Parts: sequence; structure tokens; C-alpha cells
Amino acid sequence: MAKAKGRTTLISAMAVAIACAGVPALIAVAAPAPQQPAATQADTLIHAGRVLADPASGRVLNEQSILVRNGRIVSISAGYAIPASGAVVVNLKNSFVLPGLIDSHVHLASEQGPDSRINGFLKTQSDAAIDAAGFARITLEAGFTTVADLGGPSESILALRSGVARGVVPGPRIISAAGGVSVHGGHGDANGMPRDLALHFRGPGVCSGADDCARAVRERVRDGADIIKITATGGVLSNTAAGLGQQFTDAELAAIVQAAHAMGRKVTAHAHGADGINSFLRAGGDSIEHGTYADAESARLFKANGAYLIPTLLAGDFVAREAAKPDSFLQPAQKQKALEAGPKMQDMLRRMHQAGVKIAFGTDTGVSAHGDNAQEFALMVKAGMTPLQTIQAATVNAADHFSLSSEIGSISAGKAADIIAVNGDPLSNVRELESIDFVMKAGKVFKQ
Repeated sequence: MAKAKGRTTLISAMAVAIACAGVPALIAVAAPAPQQPAATQADTLIHAGRVLADPASGRVLNEQSILVRNGRIVSISAGYAIPASGAVVVNLKNSFVLPGLIDSHVHLASEQGPDSRINGFLKTQSDAAIDAAGFARITLEAGFTTVADLGGPSESILALRSGVARGVVPGPRIISAAGGVSVHGGHGDANGMPRDLALHFRGPGVCSGADDCARAVRERVRDGADIIKITATGGVLSNTAAGLGQQFTDAELAAIVQAAHAMGRKVTAHAHGADGINSFLRAGGDSIEHGTYADAESARLFKANGAYLIPTLLAGDFVAREAAKPDSFLQPAQKQKALEAGPKMQDMLRRMHQAGVKIAFGTDTGVSAHGDNAQEFALMVKAGMTPLQTIQAATVNAADHFSLSSEIGSISAGKAADIIAVNGDPLSNVRELESIDFVMKAGKVFKQ
């Protein structure tokens, strides 16, 4: 829904290039650089009172010991083990422990508010990188140890991804779309400004025609994209009265998916209108963000493709509430679309969930406030999912969505030590996840 913009100066471009030097392009959608601590750490032994180690099973284990070494889980075993000499013991005997959460859709470099529009003109990529670093820390402390940034200013987010992977900046593991792919004049283009300014602010992923859109995909891969994000339909927060229907042609969608898959990347599509959702899925697309007007044919195509829905209910709830305010900061075209689309998203998730569509957790945070990501859980429960199903969406499902099941999503030997804890039982009250008490990412404790 949102796309942060910034004015790139030669100095900021050089700074980001230096920061990213030597960081290889990733081979697959979900192969971020292994995030191991630079130096050998002392073993950490976590004494956990209750553990949802494997959310897929839903089984809660009591009185467990989790051994962590050099950023990875060595073992999980029954009872409170006696620590080896020199090991650090973390007492979570009175806590409920579960894997680090995954948000499949964020925008780390921005946050919607009264100054959003003017910030698009005043802030540089360097400013955006600093903002993103701050929001990344907030997100991590909220229990989200992995996020996908879908459409932020590419140089800023790629530099942050590198800094987090190298351990010099605290934040979640970042999967980056390195910007996005949009049509001229559509959601994701530089709208709501004079043509001369639009030409200056327009990103390199804006395209028209099948060949040009394939070019845009290949350039996103060249720039370091882990996943390709496209805007298959109009969007709520683009400042244009262009509706929420399909914007790419079928031929363009087919070219995008073919080019991305040929280069080892999955494609996810921002999509509200059923026409855009269904055309993208027919083209072989891998996942849909939002999905507001998904219909019975959408559900059939989701299941036929094995595609994921990332419902982003929090964004819909936020924009609908904001648009209803008499002093809303949204522009007229944005308000109209927010009031139209926002209230429909919960019923959409209810229908898709009942139809058996695969769901991965995602919030579009940056539309709503960073750190509030976990408010999505209660909205998903309100749409008919159980607390366990929402946790599965934010752990094992999201890990599968990004082809990272061997690395994250559960607490098991060999995986990254991404572990969080709360005081209460989130399986009884999922809002417990809105107040995280303990956060470990890659074996390092960031909140306790």
C-alpha cells in the first residue's frame, strides 16, 4: 500500500555503494546471508517453562532446555539441564517460548503520518537509511526476527540488510525486494506531483510492455533483490484516482513471472482487485499481498498454484480508521480508496481461510506504526483463524513462503537461534504477542 521515496544524491549513492560492496546477490528468494556472530560466543542455555517449539504440530512442551551455540540451536531437551562451565543461563521458566516471528510485508524506511508527503521530497536515501535502522530495532524488539521489506528505497534497505547481516546494526533478518516493479502512472509510480518532478522521483522499476517489464525485473535482481515485488493493481495510498483494479496487462504479468523465475526469484504481487489477483496467479505468481477483492476463482487459483496470501489486515484497519477522521492526513483520492477497501479485508481473509488458501503473516507496517506489527494477530483471529493458526502463519508458513524452512520458523537443532518469549499463553490470548518480554536473534539477546 505504501511506497517510501527519497531524493538520492551522488554522495548518498556512493555511501550506500561502499556499504554494500562485496555483498553478493542472493541466489534464491529466501537465501539471506547467514547471520552468524563474528566471534565465538559462550554457550547459552535457556530454561523454558513452556515451549511451542514446532508451531506446525501445535504441541506445547513443558520444562525444556534449549542449548544455543554460535548463533544456532544445538538441541532442545526435556528438563532443566545443568549448564556446562562458562555457559550463560537464561531463566524463562515462567515464560511461554516460541520461535521468532516473521512479518512478510513491511516498509522499514517510512511510517505514514501528516509529514509523509513532504518527507518524500525532503528526505534523502541516507535519511531513509537512518530511519530504517531505527524502525528495524523497534521491529526486532517487538519479536519479529525476520521481515520482508517490499518496496522501500532500495539503496537504503540493501545497506541496512548488509549491516544487520554483518551484526553492526541491530535489526531483524531482512528479505529485500530492492524497490519494486510498477506500471507507468500506476501504484508505485511517482503520482500526485507535476510531471517534471515525477520524472525525477520515478524509480527504475517503472515499466510498460512485456519486454520493458522483464528488464525491470532483471534490474531488481542485479541490484540485489531477494524477491520481486510488483504492483499488479491500483493501491490505496498512491495519490491518484486510478482505482484498485488490474494495471499490468496479462502479457506484462507473464513476462515478469517468467523473468523472475528464470533468475531464481519468487514474485509477490500487491493486488486488491480480483482481476489483477487472478491474472497474476494465472501467470504463475507465487503470492498475493492484501487480496482485498479475492473471489472464488482466486481461491481456486491460490490452491492450484500453492500460492500464499499475505492479508495485511492491520494496514486495511489503519487506513480505514485514518480516512474516517475529519482531520485525516490522507489525500482525497487516498481517502476514497481507504474507505472502500479497508473494511472489506477481514471478510476476504475469512473466505480465503475457509477455502483452504495458505496464509502467511504480513502487516504492511510502515502504513501503521512500526512495533505494532503483532496487532495483526487479533485481527486474524477476528477473521476466523485460531490463535495457533495465526502463529503458524507468522512462523512455519512464512518460513515456507520465503523458502527458509531449513533456517527459521521453529525451534529445532541446526536452525538459527531466533527465540522469543511472553509471560502469558498466546494460544489462549493471542494479544499476549503484543507485549514481548524476551528476544533472541541468531543467538544474541536483544531484549530481556
